[in-house]
This record gives sequence, C-alpha cells and structure tokens, in this order.
Amino acid sequence: MDSNDVREAWADRSGEYSPTYYAHYGPDETSELVRAKIGRYVGTDARVLEVGCGVGRHLAELVSAGFTELSGVDVNDDALAVLRDTYPKLGAVGEFHAGTIEGYVQSLETDALDAVFSVETLQHIHPETTWVFEELARVTGDLLVTVENESGEYGTVNHVDDQLPLYYRDWQRVFTELDFEEIESLERKRDTVRVFRNRD
Repeated sequence: MDSNDVREAWADRSGEYSPTYYAHYGPDETSELVRAKIGRYVGTDARVLEVGCGVGRHLAELVSAGFTELSGVDVNDDALAVLRDTYPKLGAVGEFHAGTIEGYVQSLETDALDAVFSVETLQHIHPETTWVFEELARVTGDLLVTVENESGEYGTVNHVDDQLPLYYRDWQRVFTELDFEEIESLERKRDTVRVFRNRD
C-alpha cells in the first residue's frame, strides 16, 4: 500500500471510523485535554489548525471554550459535510479544507498558525511523505500538540482492520529534531499526548 492508497482508503471510509461514526460520539476527554493545553499556552485568540479534523468534534470543544480562529483539513469530503451539519457553530466560524494534509500545509506561509494539533492522524502518514512533519513544524509558530498511538515498537507498522496502516514513531524525536521543545507528555492507555513549543 503506497501513500496514495492510504489517502484514498481514508477518503472513502465508511462504517466504523467513518464520519458518521465519529459524529455520533462527539467531543470527549481528548477534546477537553487538547482544548486545555492550547488554551493554557496560547490562549483563545490563537490561530489553530487540526490536521485530520474529521467531523470536527475536537474543534467543536474549542469553539465552546471561545476559540474563533479555527481551521481544519481532512481528506474525506463527507467528513466536512457532516461537520457542518453536526456542529453548525463550528461550521460558521471555522475554515475547512478538503484534501491531503501534505497538499494543504505546503500552501501555508511560515508561522501561519499559533497552534497545530493532531489526534491519531499523523500515525497514518506513509513513510513516503514524512517530509510533511517538517512542513508542519514550519507553519507552526508556537505550539504543536500530538495525540498519537505509540504503543508499538518504533519503526514498525500495524494495520487497522487488517487494511489501513498505522506507523509507530517516536514523536518526541521527530519534533525535537525539527527545533521544537517538548514541554509536556502524558502516556495514556490508548495513546501518548505530547505538547511541543517552537524554540524560535
């Protein structure tokens, strides 16, 4: 499975892990945690991007806390349609882009955003396109939050439903080598939360 196959699989996802699947659950403990970290370090006036935003349930939590400069990118067009139906307030204030993370982030200026976050998204980036991590670092002016699965051996791959690849990476190493400082980390049962600040 190459990088295009991975993106197409997520773009066409139905059933479990589909847009309607996540819309049903709404904001959760992870949403609250992301909101708290971003609010603490950069405040509610921050320009925030979620990569792999899906139906926007994490961004909806930020809207409820008073954030207004919100954006998201997702490869699944249906997810963004569900977002606007499920979270009309978020749909009204946010700016959303259908397409790949790689394509969208390259279009942004350096330090275009105060904060960028991902929730179990970067773990699916194919090894062919890991250059996108450098692009994410470039556009993040201050804070980067990752909530990713690190339970496997770094450098190995697992598969969701025996199809979609999940790549285990050392996110601390990935972003500290891109001139970010890790200021918080929290290991949870399912994933690891890491908070980085731009050293510049």
